[in-house]
Amino acid sequence: MANWNLHFLGVGSASAVELGSASAVLERDGAPLLLIDCGQEALTAFLARYGAPPSALFLTHTHLDHVAGMERLFVQTYFDAARRGACRLYLPAALVPWVQHRIADYPGVLAEGGANFWDAFRVIPHSRGFWHEGLWFDVFPVRHHAPDTAFGLALAGSFIYTGDTRPIGERLAALGDGSEPIAHDCGLVGNPSHSGIDDLEREYPPALRERLWLYHYGSQADGQALRARGCRVLCRGEDLALSPPRALREGSVAGPEKVAAPPA
Repeated sequence: MANWNLHFLGVGSASAVELGSASAVLERDGAPLLLIDCGQEALTAFLARYGAPPSALFLTHTHLDHVAGMERLFVQTYFDAARRGACRLYLPAALVPWVQHRIADYPGVLAEGGANFWDAFRVIPHSRGFWHEGLWFDVFPVRHHAPDTAFGLALAGSFIYTGDTRPIGERLAALGDGSEPIAHDCGLVGNPSHSGIDDLEREYPPALRERLWLYHYGSQADGQALRARGCRVLCRGEDLALSPPRALREGSVAGPEKVAAPPA
């Protein structure tokens, strides 16, 4: 069976440039399967590691430390005939207007004209989740600034990735089978949009905290302080070994709950 990893291109908050833009890549046997977020430093790190732009990505939200690489990705994808329109962009439906407003709506994406920002991508809007490479990925809302503007990602049996969030214990308890490692936003001190370690210690039971791997912190020193409190803290360039997705281990196709057919 294939080896699965979550490779962290960056683990820093918006101000921690030395830690890289918070972003991860789901790898299968070392090959990139899905990029999570595309900040400026994240895209640079992706290209350095894999030698080519991503073929599929998921955006958690539209703060610039998570999407600032999208304009560059447009250029690299649009001007490559083999890639133009083939890069899958899995976009929570609620984020479509935000991406349009913040990135795609600049008048004249090319100085020469004749191109739309979306021409470079195959946009796949979704709400509860999406299929990719035969696997179902759950997408869930998190607590980051305004409601319905930020989302996390989970692959049953393998991992949960919160994106930027305040504590969401009830949501995490309802995802997966309770064994997945959780890559969780956490700084040394929280604020109204991000979790701090005091928040997680107060709100999460010990069994849940044991599954946490922390990222999106403010500095190397903050990371060391979190480790001193007994936390597992991710580093830039680190690989988190994953169990194969539950669907592959069980030899079944895992997807969303079945919806009953309408009466005849």
